[in-house]
Order: sequence, then structure tokens, then C-alpha cells
Amino acid sequence: MPYYSAIFRGHIRPNAVFGAASMFIQHNSVQLYRSHKLLLRPSSLVRSLHCRRSRVLSVRAGRGDGSSSSTLGLEWRTSNLPYFQKQSSGYGRIAYNEYESSDESDHDVGSSSRSQQMAGSTLDNIDQWRFKLTMLLRNKEDQEVVSRERKDRRDFDHISAMATRMGLHSRQYSKIVVISKAPLPNYRPDLDDKRPQREVVLPFGLQSEVDAHLHAFLDQKKITIPEMPNQNSNESFATDYGNYEKPETVMQNSLARERILRPRSLQLRSKQQQWVESPEGQKMVEFRKTLPAYKEKEALLKAISANQVIVVSGETGCGKTTQLPQYILESEIEAARGAACSIICTQPRRISAISVSERVASERGEQIGESVGYKVRLEGMRGRDTRLLFCTTGVLLRRLLVDRSLKGVTHVVVDEIHERGMNEDFLLIVLKDLLPRRPDLKLILMSATLNADLFSSYFGGAPAMHIPGFTYPVRAHFLEDFLETTGYRLTAYNQIDDYGEEKTWKMQKQAQFKKRKSQISSAVEDALEAADFKGYNYRTRDSLACWSPDSIGFNLIENVLCHIVKGERPGAVLVFMTGWDDINSLKNQLEAHHLLGDPNKVLLLACHGSMASSEQRLIFERPPEGIRKIVLATNMAETSITINDVVFVLDCGKAKETSYDALNNTPCLLPSWISKAAARQRRGRAGRVMPGECYHLYPRCVYEAFADYQQPELLRTPLQSLCLQIKSLRLGSISEFLSRALQPPEALSVQNAVEYLTTIGALDDNENLTALGRNLSVLPVEPKLGKMLILGAIFNCLDPIMTVVAGLSVRDPFLMPFDKKDLAESAKSKFSAHDFSDHLTLVRAYSGWKEAERRHAGHEYCWKNFLSAQTLKAMDSMRKQFFFLLKEASLIDNIEGCSNLSHDEHLVRGIICAGLFPGISSVVNKEKSITLKTMEDGQVLLYSSSVNGNVPRIPFPWLVFNEKIKVNSVFLRDSTAVSDSVLLLFGDKISSGGFDGHLKMLGGYLEFFMKPTLAYTYLSLKRELDELIQNKLVNPKLDIQLYDKLMTAIRLLVSEDQCEGRFVFGRKALIPTPAKKLKAVGTQLQNSSGENDKNQLQTLLARAGHGTPVYKIRELKNNQFRAMVTFNGLDFMGKPCGSKKNAEKDAAREALLWLQGESKSSLNDLNHMSTLLKKNKSKKTTRASAKWG
Repeated sequence: MPYYSAIFRGHIRPNAVFGAASMFIQHNSVQLYRSHKLLLRPSSLVRSLHCRRSRVLSVRAGRGDGSSSSTLGLEWRTSNLPYFQKQSSGYGRIAYNEYESSDESDHDVGSSSRSQQMAGSTLDNIDQWRFKLTMLLRNKEDQEVVSRERKDRRDFDHISAMATRMGLHSRQYSKIVVISKAPLPNYRPDLDDKRPQREVVLPFGLQSEVDAHLHAFLDQKKITIPEMPNQNSNESFATDYGNYEKPETVMQNSLARERILRPRSLQLRSKQQQWVESPEGQKMVEFRKTLPAYKEKEALLKAISANQVIVVSGETGCGKTTQLPQYILESEIEAARGAACSIICTQPRRISAISVSERVASERGEQIGESVGYKVRLEGMRGRDTRLLFCTTGVLLRRLLVDRSLKGVTHVVVDEIHERGMNEDFLLIVLKDLLPRRPDLKLILMSATLNADLFSSYFGGAPAMHIPGFTYPVRAHFLEDFLETTGYRLTAYNQIDDYGEEKTWKMQKQAQFKKRKSQISSAVEDALEAADFKGYNYRTRDSLACWSPDSIGFNLIENVLCHIVKGERPGAVLVFMTGWDDINSLKNQLEAHHLLGDPNKVLLLACHGSMASSEQRLIFERPPEGIRKIVLATNMAETSITINDVVFVLDCGKAKETSYDALNNTPCLLPSWISKAAARQRRGRAGRVMPGECYHLYPRCVYEAFADYQQPELLRTPLQSLCLQIKSLRLGSISEFLSRALQPPEALSVQNAVEYLTTIGALDDNENLTALGRNLSVLPVEPKLGKMLILGAIFNCLDPIMTVVAGLSVRDPFLMPFDKKDLAESAKSKFSAHDFSDHLTLVRAYSGWKEAERRHAGHEYCWKNFLSAQTLKAMDSMRKQFFFLLKEASLIDNIEGCSNLSHDEHLVRGIICAGLFPGISSVVNKEKSITLKTMEDGQVLLYSSSVNGNVPRIPFPWLVFNEKIKVNSVFLRDSTAVSDSVLLLFGDKISSGGFDGHLKMLGGYLEFFMKPTLAYTYLSLKRELDELIQNKLVNPKLDIQLYDKLMTAIRLLVSEDQCEGRFVFGRKALIPTPAKKLKAVGTQLQNSSGENDKNQLQTLLARAGHGTPVYKIRELKNNQFRAMVTFNGLDFMGKPCGSKKNAEKDAAREALLWLQGESKSSLNDLNHMSTLLKKNKSKKTTRASAKWG
């Protein structure tokens, strides 16, 4: 966790300060924040921050009395960070001071003309910065330099270049310059004076009604609700590493066990022999003998028998995936151990597990589900006689939750380990720890590439074997070869990929590739500059000079496909694309082509991991004679699946993968270059049935610049789900466990994940699983979506929540055809009902589809409303699985009983907020735009496909979102607008600020100001709500009807909150001052009931020794006026009024209400007011106090 974010998390208390230094240097105002190695060692950050405080070195100009020359002096003083001051006074305050204005912070300090000239001199400023940075490097305690000086912003480019040469990091945040020893994020909330601060206002009478229900519940609670035992997660879940079950002893009565299993084993052997001796079996045996793996059969079985772990690498087409598990099964059956044999073979993708199991079953002459089966999420085929199970890696990890020793399993085969998926790397750590306790368990690791040594060394030098592949020769054509042969010419315009009108920003970005280089371009820039294309003609060299690395090359692909269809021999074509958007857009373009779109000549198919299994199976079927099959696929077709009739491969050289920016806590989904190993795999797909051709749509020099292997997923994705699995498997400390990975993730990524799980309540402060965390670990969804499901069950609105979670787990069912975009948007807007929620829009669309399905009109409904029937069916299937899992966890009995409140959309919003938090963005409506801001990213944007993406105004102060992705900017994919009350009750833990009526969330990043009594109401409701959730999780049989009055209060509050508050910025508490004797003022005020509010306020201020308040009036569009009154550094805004005079009175009334604690003036209010009304001796003194108070 970065140092600055510790302020928000509550690890630093700025009012407790140790030592600080102040050095005077000519005309500079700089702060050096000291904290020993905090940013360099994130794993120890929290412990360090509890015991260490920031030391601020303030640098400013000094002046001698009566002297025109500047002097250099040192003065040590205690100071602290200027943000989030916690007050320790024993009384409450409700009015707050403003931050020092940005204009005044730009003024340089100094009086002499000489020092003014020096301050304006760039050269002198750079020299001073060289000294500051040298001192920063020398002092090990100093961490960074922060400057708010205008001249430093002016010279930032020079200062930044100098910092880079000195090995430091620099960044400018608005009007603040920061130089640091550690990398700096894109956004620093502690330096943002426009971070969200919200005044909360409820409709008149709502609070008293809510309080009445709350008090009634509290009175009833003592009698009717039993106290729940305070379960400590340590008691129910062990956390020390190595606290596994004791190793099982050998069954004492092994003879009895063998008597039971032997007849079954003999039966399996007899069945296998019958198949081998049958004519069909003989043909299959002969076919299997042609595979390269058969030549290594005996050596493989001997190595497996002699070693607990072996590593097998094999080239494409060698048959390792289908044959090796069969060899093991056949060997065990022949040895009459078939009934005791249990082989689990993991695959990284569901389509792989299904297709390979079907292939193996057919080779054994069986139906799927007999001796061979599969299990993936949502579906499976296995029986009591299944001895070889193909499953996804996640399925095996879920089995380890309940069977941590894999009882009864004899062999585990982990396939495609070269892909280095996160689940695969995690599984390897778990299995490595399991093997010493299960000496009888055999582990076989299979890789499609020759990097077996890495895995062999990880398992203590396990033997490695290689199976040579059998593929026909494949001729590689790189971009320059194709251009030379065909004469096709590249220009700056024919390389712009057409994504349709709804993706115009993608096309605009491609057109600007020369102005700003992307990561894709920068990665191969040096290789292109050094390339020599002298052997090619001028036309080819000219095209290569125009080649855009950023483009996929839709038009180029179309030209290559035409070349193949017109002039090449028969055979299927496999086109590797980066993702669904590219596949869909290219498919639309090809379908519009006169040749490639002719169904009598070409069969166009798509293959993507999110497609239904039935659709994916189409790519394996051979087309009719005379029709050429073209398959558009992602990188899943590299190794996970094999399309036997492919002869031609088109490789765009890119794959869309998620990278994780731990410093900014933001995932980035961007295309990146593949590795050399992946390019070889793609090329090998063309040589399965005959000599093939591979067209690499990039130059050979770019291929030479590729990395040898892909970066592991563990290093480039968020780790929340993985960390939850680690704790659920009782594997000890998360960071310690992950340090044993093949390539451990960075400490900051682990810290971010642990913080997230703690924020949502899955882990406690000691990193132990909570009751919520234990329930989340059994749900096969992300933790935030699992939390949403659990709360939906608790609060009896499960039906819509299951739809939301299912929709977020698959792809968006709303379709946006290129030629019918307006109609599609109109259909979607009907479902939105102007409620500013993508998730509730999804619920209405799904509910309408279910109703249409009952009338057997589902297809027509989807066609009319531009919905994907396949996606809706997948959501329906996933909902059924969610219901089964929740029922298994005893959280629900039946769907009807858990959906009584599904009609309450405000409560549903609350559950969505609880699940998606801390994915929260503030919403500030401006005259012509909407400003959104998150804690990690600052200002963000909404996807245009969101129902909130094109509205002129959002009448809610907050948006909760499921996913944010950084493309060119940070975008929020889907969102739901929520009120202040929903956020305060269903968001993170709320805490009291340093004064009455001040609440904080997210460690102080979000602040709320309100009446003290209202703050108490929110705190009480939140406390009771959290207790209800905890009690229900500990005791699922708890009758929720006991909390009816509490639920009535909560539902009333969230439904009637009209979001009447406003955002304020820079609000801060005043320093407490000794109370003045204001009895006379109180008497005057008490007797002034006949005067208007303006006179009353002026009288009060005059008696306290202040000047006349200043009124500012702004005319609104609707012929109304709004006034703001200012005094003692405080601003108070009134409501719109019909005249200027009334506007001023209303502003004065607002100020009086704040000063009086939102109540009628009385003598008791005066002590409160005396702490707020501090007479300004000088303007400068007041501002300094406000800044450092």
C-alpha cells in the first residue's frame, strides 16, 4: 500500500506527530515526506505506518529584519501532513474551514527585489532543486518532495529530467509537483482538493420517522432476538501453515478392500479386451499407433511408475493430451487395478475438457460418462464407473476445498502448464505441498513447449521427457513475403479497422498512431528501425514503411483470405484474432464481401471461450464439398483445441490479455504481442493433415523481437479470488504462500488483494477468514459477486440479484448491430426505465425473456429487442447453479421464500452497492457534462454502451460499478446510481470524524457532513445492519422476520432519500479555541426573534468581534437567485429564491442553522458557537491556521 494511501486507510493519525524539520531556503515552499522504506517494502507497510509518522521538511524564504538581503536559517518545528486532521477536542463542531486557495498558494514569499528576481529565474530554481534532490537522496528517511510553487510547475520539464537522471520519479498532479524515490501513481487522492465531500440532506420529517422504527426495533431486540455466540474465525479455521489433516494410514483390512474392488477391476479388463479385439477397436488401435506418443508409451509408463513427478513436453500433434491419460488408464486396467484407479486431467478451458473427453471416449468405444467423463462449470458428464475425468483447473481447486488430500485419486495430469495460467500456477504450489503427504499420488505435468526445465527444477529435478511432434511441413509467410508476392499495397488509410459506429473511438485512435506511440508500437520500434528490406522491391518497402503495428489489419486479412479462396488448394482456414470485438467486427465485414460472404462458397465460424459449448462444437465439423471453412478464433485455438482439417493459418501476432497495474490498482485489457512459442504453436496448427501455409501478418523482424515465452498470469492479474482460495484451503499466510510460486507476484499486488478482501469483509484484520469469507470461498464467482448473492439471499431479494450476478459473469446480452444501432439503443432504453442502472436494465430484459419463453416466444422476443438468446440461456443455467450452491450452504430453502422483496428496487440497489463496493465513483453534474471520480484513478469515463453513458444528467451523487478497464482512459463498463443513504448503509464501514455530524468511509477518502442527530441515526442503522448479516451468516436458520422493524427503517430511508444534498470541496474543521463569554450575545440573539435572519446573523457576528458578513448572489436560469454568505473563512449557500433579498435571507438562515447545530437558538448553543467564531487578527494568520490545523 503506497505511503500516501495510508492516510486514508487510517494507519497514520496526522495529529500525532513526532519530529519535523523546517529549513529556510530562498523563495521555495517544499515538503519532504519521510517514512523509512515504506514504498520500497509494501509488505511491511502497515506495520511500519502504525509506529512511524511522516516528517515534513518545509523549505521557504527567510528575511532579516530591515535587510534587503536574504539569509539562510534553520528552524526545527513539529508539523504534520496537511490532510485529514483528526480533532481531539471533547466537543463537537459542525462548521468547517476551507482549504487555502490555490491562487494564494502560488504566491512566492520574499520582499527584496533581488530575491524576486532569483525566484523568477529558471536557472536559479533548477540549481535549488538540484540541491534539494541531492539532499533527498542522501537522507535515507526522506521519501519524497512535494511542492505547490508556481515556478516549479513552470520548470517541471527541467526538474523531471534532472530527477530521472538522478534515479528519482516525478509527476505533476494538477498544481502540485512531486519527486519521489519510488514510482508514483497516476492519481494521488491525498493531493486532490476536489475529492468527494458530501453534505447529506434528507426530506423534512424522514429522519424522525426512521428513528421511530429504529427505536422500536431496539426495544424489541432485547426481548425477541437471542444473542449469537461471538465466533472467532481462528477457532473454526486454522491459519498456521501446515495444519492439514494427518496423513492417512494404510487401510488395516486391505484384503477386504481388494475383495470388493477386484471383481470390478476384472470386469473393466474384460470390457477393454473386448473392445481391442473388435473390428472397430482394431482400426482405432492402428490409428493410435500412428501418433508419435505411441513410440514413447513404454518409456512414459516406466517413468511414471518409477517417479512421483514427471514433466512431459510434446510438440503439436504428438497426441500427448489424448494418449497419455489413456495409456495410464489402460495400464492400470490391464494390471487389474482399474477399479482403484482414479485419474484427473486438468485443462485450462472448458471447451478443451469437453472436446478431449469426447475424443478419448470415442477412442475407447464408449459413450461419454462411462469410464471417461468431464466436469466443467455449469455442466458435466460422469458416472460411478468413471475412472478418467477431464476437468477445468478451477474444478479441481474446488474439490481441494472439501478434499484436501484428494482421497482416492491416484494420478493428476496437469495439461498446458506452459500457458502459465493463474489457476495452474496456484495448483502447482498446492500439489507440491500435497505430494509429501500422499507418496502414492502420481503427478504428470504436460507442456506443449520446450520449457520443461523450469517445471522440472521446481519439483526438485523431476525427470523430463519429450515427445517429438508429427506435423506436415508448414511454410511461413511473413508480411513482407505476402506483399512481395501479391503486390498488395499498405497505406495509412486501408489499415484502419472498421469496428462500426459504436466503436468510432477505436478507429480514431488508429488514425492517430503516428502522433502518439502506443505500447504495441513502442515494443517493436527498435526492431523496425534496424530492419533491412533491401531484398524487396520499392513497392513492398514503401508498404512496410506505412505498416501500423497498432492495427489488427481487417483489410489485409480480407485480402489474404481472398487470395486463399481463389487460388489455393482445399482446406480450412484458421484466423487468430485478439478478442470478441475483433472477431465480431471482422466477421461482419467478411459477410458483406461478395466472395467471402457467399454461403455457397465459404462457411464463416467464430470460436470464443464465452460461447456456448454447442456453438463451439461447430468448428470441428467438416463443411460440405466445395465450401471452404474459415474459423475466426482467439488464442484458445493455439493448444487447447485441435481443428483437424486446418491447412491455412493467419496470425495477427497479438493476443488480448489482462495486465494489472498494481501501483494504480487498475486492470488494463489491451492487445499485446504474443511470444515466439505462441507463434510457433499457431503455425503448427496448419500442418495436421497435409503440408500447410501460415501467413504471419507482421514482418519477420517483429517476430524476432518477441519474448520467448508469455508472462505468467499470476504476474499480470488482480489476485483477490486467488487469495481467498489460499485462505479457504488453510494454506497459511497469503504472502508467504505466494512467495513459493514459480515466479512470485510483486508484494504490492498481494497487498492490494488482501486490502480488498478486508474491505468487503471476507478477511479480518489478522488475515483470517470471516464468516462471510468462508461462504464466499464455495461460490465459483468473484468475491464481490458472491457477496452480492449472499446478501440477496439474506435480504429476500435473491431473484433479481441472481440475474445481475449471472449477467456480470457472462457477456452482455444486449446486441448492437452496425446497421441497426439506433433501434438497438432504443430497445435497450425501454428496459432502463430511466432508473440509471445497467444492472436493473439487465434484470428487466431477462425477466421479459423468461415470460416470453413461457409463451414459446423467446426467439421473437430476442429478435425484437436485440438480445442474444444464447447469452440469456447461459444466464438462466448459471442462475440454477447459484441457487443450488446457496441451498447447499444452507443460506436458502426455496427461491420463492428468498425473493419476497424482489420488487423493492431501492433495496436491490443497496445489495448491488454492497457487492460492488469499493467500486464507487462520485457524480458531479455540471452544466454541459458529468464528472466522475474514483479513489484510484481520479477522473474516469463511462462506456457508451452503458445506460448512464449518454444521459445529460444523473440525479444521484454516486455510481457503483463492477469493472473498470484502462484502454486509452479509464472506463467504467457498467454502473448503478445510488443515493447517499444507500452508500452509507450498504457500503464500507463508516466511522465518525473529529466532530459531530462528520462521517468518513474508505479511510477518509469519502467524507459526509450532516446534522449530528442524522449521523447518529446512520451509525446506529449501520451497526444493526452489520450485526444482522453476521448473525445470519453464523446461523443460517435465523428467522429474518425478527428484524422486520429494522428492515422497515432501512427500506424507508433508502427509498425516500431524494439526494437533496450537494458536494462541497476543501471543507475542514477549525482549530478549537478557548470559549469566549457570549452570554450577552446569547441574550441578544434570544431576544431578536422579531428581526430577520440577516440582522440576526450580523448581530451575532458583531457581538463576537467579527466584521460584517459578505453576500454574493448568482442569478439562475429560471429567473431565480441563489446567495452565498461568507464570514471567518466559512461559506454558506442558500436555496434558490425569487428575489435577491430573499436569497440573502435564506443564506443567512443556512449559516445560523449550521452555527446552532440545526436547532433553534438557545443559551446552550452559545458555547458551541464560540468555538466556531474565531476573530481573525490577520488574514494571513487565519489561512495558515486553516492549512496546518
